[in-house]
Amino acid sequence: MTIDAVAATSGMYASTPARTPKQSLDAEAFMSLLVAQLRSQDPSSPMDSNQMIAQTTQLAMMEKMTELATTSTEDFGLQMRIAAAALVGKEVSFLRPDGTTATGVVSSVSYTGSVPTVTVGKETVALDLVSSVSTAS
Repeated sequence: MTIDAVAATSGMYASTPARTPKQSLDAEAFMSLLVAQLRSQDPSSPMDSNQMIAQTTQLAMMEKMTELATTSTEDFGLQMRIAAAALVGKEVSFLRPDGTTATGVVSSVSYTGSVPTVTVGKETVALDLVSSVSTAS
């Protein structure tokens, strides 16, 4: 048996990568590419300053867009909390895990998970399972 045959049957050559490649270009990767480009440039023909400014501007824009996305996510979380708090004392209909619909008055709200939950009677219901809201009768 050859060395390659032994290695193939023993699993020495794994086909799965040792690390998962990045699926997006973050600021760190962008800076690494820019530094590599600067290091490998020809000293007699340096990078055009307009290109350098354009790339730096792209980096700044990318960082601001990332900040905006983070702020947007935080705002959505806050809006869910406000909406859940506004349900206290209201009558809601919601979908149970078994697929049936139930109705009851919200007595409290919890923010312990990623989605706020409301307590209806003795049941804890995720806010996204509430299907309708009305004034308690």
